[in-house]
Amino acid sequence: MPQTDASTRVVLVTGASRGIGHACATHLATRGDVVWGGSRGASPCGAGVEPVAIDVDDDASVAAAVASILARSGRIDAVINNAGFGLAGALEDTSLDEARAQFETNVFGVLRLCRSVLPHMRARGRGHIVNIGSIAGRIALPFQGAYSASKFALAGMTEALRHELVHDGIAVSLVEPGDFRTGFTEARRITAASGEASGYHARFTNAVATMARDEQIAPLPDRIGPLVARILDDPRPRLRYTTGPFIQRFAVHLRPWLPAALFEWIIRRSYGV
Repeated sequence: MPQTDASTRVVLVTGASRGIGHACATHLATRGDVVWGGSRGASPCGAGVEPVAIDVDDDASVAAAVASILARSGRIDAVINNAGFGLAGALEDTSLDEARAQFETNVFGVLRLCRSVLPHMRARGRGHIVNIGSIAGRIALPFQGAYSASKFALAGMTEALRHELVHDGIAVSLVEPGDFRTGFTEARRITAASGEASGYHARFTNAVATMARDEQIAPLPDRIGPLVARILDDPRPRLRYTTGPFIQRFAVHLRPWLPAALFEWIIRRSYGV
C-alpha cells in the first residue's frame, strides 16, 4: 500500500499501462510521488506505480477506483486524464455507435472522472487536473474526424473547467501531443464501413498509412513525463502545452498566419488526400 505524508503528492494517471500514460506514471513515481496507474484490468504500470482498476466508460468503476485511492492514500492531489483511443474512418463511414464510443472514452470518460474527484479536491481547496488532448484537437485530420472532434471537445471542456475552478484552488491544464511512438497505432480502431466497398477506400488507405508511418518514426513519449511533472510543480500553470515533432508544433502556431486555403492544401497533401 502506498504510504503518504503531507509532502508527498498523490497522482492518478488513467491509461497508464502503456504509451503516454505509462511514461507519465513512471516518471512521476521516480520523483517520489505516490502514483496510481489506472487501467481496465489493473495491469502493471511500471516500477513504483500502484495499479488500480478503472474503466472510464463506467460510472461504478470510476467511483470505486476513486474511493479505493482515497481509502488507501487519504487524498488525490492530481489527476492525469490520459485514457483514450483513436478511431479512423471517413465520417460518412462512421456509425453513430462508433462515434458515441469515441466520445464515451475520450470526452465523457474525462468528465466522469472529474465529476468523481472534484468534490474531494474542492473540499481540500487544492488539486490539479491535467487532460491529455492532441494536436488533432487543434488541426482536424482527414479520416480521423471523430477522433479530432473528441479532442476539440476535450479542449473546450478543459478551458471551461479552468474558468469554473479558478476560485477553488484547483488548476486545470491541457497537454496536446503530436505524434509519439506508442501503442496508439496498433490500438487504432477502424470503422466497420471502411472496407473496399467504401467510396473513400483508396484515400483512406493512403491517409492511414501516412499516420502509421509518422507515428512509428516519431520520438518515444519519454519527454511527456517531465513535462507533466513541470506542470504539476508550477504554481500558475498555463492552459495549453503543445509537445511533439517540431513540424507539427510549428503547424499549430503557423495556422493563424496562413491563408485558410493554403493551410488546407498542406494538410491534404500531407495525408495524400
